[in-house]
Amino acid sequence: MAQVAADLAEKITQLKQAKKAVILAHNYQLPEVQDIADFVGDSLALSQMAAGTAADTIVFCGVHFMAETAAIICPEKQVLIPDLEAGCSLASSINADELVSWIHEHPNAIVVSYVNTTAEVKALSDYCCTSSNAVRVVNSIPADKEILFLPDMFLGSYVADITKRKNMFVWPGECHVHAGIRAQDINQMLRTNKTAELLVHPECSCTSSTLYDIGSGQVQKNAHILSTEGMMKYVRSSSAKQFLIATETGILHRMRNENRQKEFIPIKDDAVCKYMKKITLEKVYNSICNGVYEVKVPDRIADKARLSIQRMIELA
Repeated sequence: MAQVAADLAEKITQLKQAKKAVILAHNYQLPEVQDIADFVGDSLALSQMAAGTAADTIVFCGVHFMAETAAIICPEKQVLIPDLEAGCSLASSINADELVSWIHEHPNAIVVSYVNTTAEVKALSDYCCTSSNAVRVVNSIPADKEILFLPDMFLGSYVADITKRKNMFVWPGECHVHAGIRAQDINQMLRTNKTAELLVHPECSCTSSTLYDIGSGQVQKNAHILSTEGMMKYVRSSSAKQFLIATETGILHRMRNENRQKEFIPIKDDAVCKYMKKITLEKVYNSICNGVYEVKVPDRIADKARLSIQRMIELA
């Protein structure tokens, strides 16, 4: 089985060179998919990589909104996603019609849309953001302006807490994986791993309670709320040897590969995104070989969405 995977990985490497393709993989992808990627990262890093690559074709091993973002940023390139069913429960929690209705209720508000949204939603937004720069984006907006933040309510609540914005309205959406990581899960793991550093993704349902516990001294000082790439940077620089990780378990592969002398323990073993795991080596090979599945965004939508994405990248 291992030899079959190795042979397939070699074929993919040869084929991507012949086709002038680059493979981008999100931190939550299967280990074998991460291993054949030219770049592995979070939404912001992959957006920046898509903007800077010289390749003719981008094979996006992530979920559909990420491939859309690459297509918006790089309209001159072919963007492929190896499985059309690689969706996102968070992106599906709001559509363009719902956002239009919300904007009508707050006609003077600035719309800040998490990158985990469809192209149509981005086109209606003033700014995009990721978990790593959401606070920076919100802080760049004048204090007297109302903000509509969407769609993740846990990230939105976290940003509101950090920025102290009182005029920020948050859409009640959630990532089904991160919403399942609860405060009681963290408390239980902290009791049995007393010396471990705790790293929590701001999409988790436990984020607000973790912030409170840190502030009140109920949780040890070595607890941090970070994006996936923020987690990667932190564990590289930290002198700690053990970490509790509250996010999708796919990131553990990269953490372990890049930090061989450190131990990484998931808060929940079953924090697995079924959509991220739809992409396999076989599907990556088929995607490059047959040019499937191409992701295109109509110009009228892409042109508007590009503005909100560019503002995000400029603030990054």
